[in-house]
Amino acid sequence: MRPSLCGQSRAGKVTSASGSRRVRVPPSLGRIAVVVDQGSGFTKAGFAGEHQPRLVLKSSSLVPSWDRPVLPGAPGCELAGGVARAHPIKHGVVVDWEALEGLWERLLVGGLQVYPERWPVLVSDSPSAPPSNRERVAELLFEALAVPACHMASTALLALCSTGTFSGLAVEAGAGVCHATPIYAGHSWHKATFRLDVAGTTLSRYLRDLLVAACPNLLQQSLPRKAITQLKKHCCYVSLDFEGDLHNPARHHPASFCLRNGCSVCLSSERFRCPEPIFQPGLLGQAEPGLPTLAFQALQRVPAPLRRRLADTVVLAGGSTLFPGFTERLEMELEAQCLRHGYGALKPHLVAKPGRGTAVWTGGSMVASLRSFQCHWMTRTMYQECGSRLVHEVFN
Repeated sequence: MRPSLCGQSRAGKVTSASGSRRVRVPPSLGRIAVVVDQGSGFTKAGFAGEHQPRLVLKSSSLVPSWDRPVLPGAPGCELAGGVARAHPIKHGVVVDWEALEGLWERLLVGGLQVYPERWPVLVSDSPSAPPSNRERVAELLFEALAVPACHMASTALLALCSTGTFSGLAVEAGAGVCHATPIYAGHSWHKATFRLDVAGTTLSRYLRDLLVAACPNLLQQSLPRKAITQLKKHCCYVSLDFEGDLHNPARHHPASFCLRNGCSVCLSSERFRCPEPIFQPGLLGQAEPGLPTLAFQALQRVPAPLRRRLADTVVLAGGSTLFPGFTERLEMELEAQCLRHGYGALKPHLVAKPGRGTAVWTGGSMVASLRSFQCHWMTRTMYQECGSRLVHEVFN
């Protein structure tokens, strides 16, 4: 009989409602694991134990608009030529499960060229995603793709793991969302987790608006999204004195960038104005505080005895933390917040590794390759006996 309620102890036992116990330590699965970091902008995939993901694909995909009509307010956008762009993940949260299944098939079957039913999969999970999302991911993996085992881990925890630690404050800034998440001994403090929906994609749109305002004839050239992204990555930086730089043209450092179509675009103050909304969302008309304030509030929310330890390891992760000046500005503002609010004893130390753009995937690769981790898989047998609700016990 299928138990109505199941849970898993740290010893790896599954307990049914009737009280009977059977050891469910997963046996050797016979293969290394596939590691997937699913993000709003890009999804990274590869094999555990490797230093870099094998694939980095756009999370969005083109679908026939007559096959999947896009309604007003739906998570997609209509394009010319009878196609629509489906975005399975927005601001770190899955909004289109059919598109996500297609993304997974592209990754595993078409990209990594593996049979999903033969490979355990570790997948990242947004710190602010609703708990029900984990159940849906388990259903997708076990039912649609028939994987033998899976594990789900917070992007914040995996970012810390990439630096070899299990305690600290993870500050993530990706394409769709920013997070500040305290982690202690491998466990997230959900009530102390803060998010900001201003991230890389928002900055790209903002840069385009800035360029068009400065040079209206750029609108006629219809700058493609890829060109804007290139401009953002190669030319933009974070100012350490935004107001001073903004009002002093002598501090502007114009730069020209040649697009693939041969056109040259010149950026001036747009170079440092583009990333500023991460620190001042008010520039986009949004009322929430910037990322440094959210990082401070996250430290403020954890118990006092743990604050100093977490502040000693503030790990940066995500492609939007790669702007020159980002680390220095965040550290400067975080220290100022601590002093302003009477936490002078806290001396935040930022960990900003060069490969932090793929830190979440790297952390997953490191963890899934550990021998001690092999008892933490949720197997297909466990799923069949206990259902998707078991994810809340196994991956808590």
